Amino acid sequence: MGTAELDISNHSLLIYSHIVTYGNAADEPITESIREEIETMWNEVHGLVHIKGQPLNVVFKITAAVQPNILPVDVYQNTDPRNNYFRIEEFAYGNISFVDGLGCNSGYFKLENLYKGSTTAAHEYGHTLGLEHPLDIDYRGKAVPGIMYPRGTLVDPQFQYDPSIPAGVTGGTMHPMYRRVRQQDIDDLKINRLKFENGKAVIGEFTNVYHWNHAEIDPAIS
Repeated sequence: MGTAELDISNHSLLIYSHIVTYGNAADEPITESIREEIETMWNEVHGLVHIKGQPLNVVFKITAAVQPNILPVDVYQNTDPRNNYFRIEEFAYGNISFVDGLGCNSGYFKLENLYKGSTTAAHEYGHTLGLEHPLDIDYRGKAVPGIMYPRGTLVDPQFQYDPSIPAGVTGGTMHPMYRRVRQQDIDDLKINRLKFENGKAVIGEFTNVYHWNHAEIDPAIS
């Protein structure tokens, strides 16, 4: 989730999002890594959008902070559309990171998924802006996969976990580290359909879900 703000004088459309992390595995280094990955990956495409026929450069401005003592009520009562809340823990149900829907502002990250270059944070951020997984996950013959392709996508051998493995078997699917944001992903945000008031619009919706530690609420783990 975030805000889209027109900067006509600089021919730009600025998207602002603030990442708030909490949980036992949340700290300043991992929070900064998440922020940097999102901002870098979503800006490296140098996206363009047309608003009323005028081409604008799409620039993502991502900030972040770790808030270890945040309370559920702080999340529930949030009214700032820039804020996105993510719990980070070593254990997660399903062994995977997730967000609370398409166009949302909350989720749960598994620490293991957040290694440098994993693209997990950038992928989940796309979901918070309303993007879903492509329906066709056979991307063979189409070069570098887009950021919203999920694990299990079929890709050319050089983009697999193991290039020597046949497509579709263990090791023969897309390694997430190869995903990249494309202009198509920028187009899919449908920024030109947003309702701007005084040059500002909101992307996404408030979910404001405070997530409890899965390991503490699952009796099989405790």
